[in-house]
Amino acid sequence: LTGTLYLPYIEEAKNKNLPVIMWAYPREFKSADAAGQIDDSPYRFDRINHWSTLIWLTQGYVVLDDPKMPIIGEGDEEPNDTYVEQLVMSAKAAIDTLVAMAVANPDKIAIGGHSYGAFMTANLLAHSDLFAAGIARSGAYNRTLTPFGFQAEQRTFWEAPNVYFAMSPFMHADKITEPILLIHGEADNNSGTFPIQSERFYHALKGHGATVRLVMLPHESHGYRARESVLHMLWEMNEWLEKYVKGN
Repeated sequence: LTGTLYLPYIEEAKNKNLPVIMWAYPREFKSADAAGQIDDSPYRFDRINHWSTLIWLTQGYVVLDDPKMPIIGEGDEEPNDTYVEQLVMSAKAAIDTLVAMAVANPDKIAIGGHSYGAFMTANLLAHSDLFAAGIARSGAYNRTLTPFGFQAEQRTFWEAPNVYFAMSPFMHADKITEPILLIHGEADNNSGTFPIQSERFYHALKGHGATVRLVMLPHESHGYRARESVLHMLWEMNEWLEKYVKGN
């Protein structure tokens, strides 16, 4: 398991017991050997733009960017047969490492992601108590709405109904007690993440008394382009983190 850790302060003594944002995107593999291959380089230049979580370094957060969340299936077992269990174990391993390094306050860690990363975020909040809050952008939360497969899952809903049910945060909305921010482009035409995904998930969460906010960005598709949309997205995310992670 690997990830890129960014610390907000030059002075090492200040990088202790800080709030954290983890931003991830899980991937499926058919073997542990394939999952263990190195696919990044420490010599790569950082890309700082409106999608970058490095913005939150300026606000005093530790950033763990792209921690690997491998979902592995060996032999006859498909990766998604144990999706939730593997996801939680990877997240816990990342948090345990940050706490052992003394850079993270274990009570002030946020999880976030875009698209399949948003799906991951909702699942981690539903099936663990590791995080203080979550941010889910342009995600899919009910896998029965993508019944002919998704990501690397090739089985249909009718072939693996239990897998689709277990992996759908919508089906476990009653278990989510941590605050979650949902952001979605109102014109998202990506086949797996139509806006109804966030709208129905919001209703399910709200119906169970969860702390949830839904932000729909007008005229935006799966990625957000307009200056107004990008700035508002960043403002919403920062307000959420300040309120529910920092506790300000």
